[in-house]
Amino acid sequence: MESNKRPEEMVRITTKELADKFIAEQIDAVKKQVGDKKVLLALSGGVDSSVVAALLIKAIGRNLVCVHVNHGLLRKGEPEQVVEVFKNQMNANLVYVDAVDRFLDKLAGVAEPEKKRKIIGAEFIRVFEEEARKQDGIEFLAQGTIYPDILESGPVKAHHNVGGLPEDLKFELVEPLKFLFKDEVRVVGKALGLPDNMVYRQPFPGPGLGVRCLGAITRDRLECVRESDAILREEFAKNGLEGKVWQYFTVVPDFKSVGVKGGLRTFEYPVIIRAVNTLDAMTATVEDVPFALLQHITDRITREVKGVNRVLYDLTPKPCGTIEWE
Repeated sequence: MESNKRPEEMVRITTKELADKFIAEQIDAVKKQVGDKKVLLALSGGVDSSVVAALLIKAIGRNLVCVHVNHGLLRKGEPEQVVEVFKNQMNANLVYVDAVDRFLDKLAGVAEPEKKRKIIGAEFIRVFEEEARKQDGIEFLAQGTIYPDILESGPVKAHHNVGGLPEDLKFELVEPLKFLFKDEVRVVGKALGLPDNMVYRQPFPGPGLGVRCLGAITRDRLECVRESDAILREEFAKNGLEGKVWQYFTVVPDFKSVGVKGGLRTFEYPVIIRAVNTLDAMTATVEDVPFALLQHITDRITREVKGVNRVLYDLTPKPCGTIEWE
């Protein structure tokens, strides 16, 4: 469709000045499209939805209703950051939904990766639909669609889980970023005043930590993933690897091994570290992390993360391994 083609005359947004001009243009466009009506947005805390939220807050203020669903599969501190940045600092009309038990109960005993993904996506749509029906006067749905989404999957960003809402809701889409590439979205996010750790957030799978807690998700292993990932991110930031390495995270498989702690035999989980660099995510190389740093991270994880007695480093490039484990 012609309307979903990036305008040929559109200048790439590489500076704050260009970003400010784009923001002003989109504020005017949103005001013309929406008027005094309300807009609903699923605010995950990811780069795209966060930039859309910040832009629409400038355009229509509290007529933007942001719904943040905490499904229990986010990284450490992310739900709290969404509340702090958008509700406390930007005065957003934010609805926070604690759905942790609901999601984890649905996922109990489910080991097959694709089935886990479908459960998480379908349950997100159900929760978001329930919250949408509680709101009065909503006529528009904002989405963090960016240009690669249109090129790859059509005009609706279905993998953000809001593309499957029932048709009777009859929302008109608001997609102010739909002609931007990811690097441009980040420039706009900086110009809007979002914090760096939100603007430069690493790629994160839609099912979140659900695909890094390998096999059937259990609450104890999920916490192992969350806590070990937080340590890894903290140490990479301290040692100059944040922003240098494209993606880094931990996974915890569904098996235990024997170990020794404090002179006593243990039977606990291993944590696997993955750190890769890529240009297009089609191929990836493994980051050569200094061994001394890996030793330090290993010491912290085995001391600080309950239920862990081993740390492993994944040396497999893509191909033949994928970037994620599931």
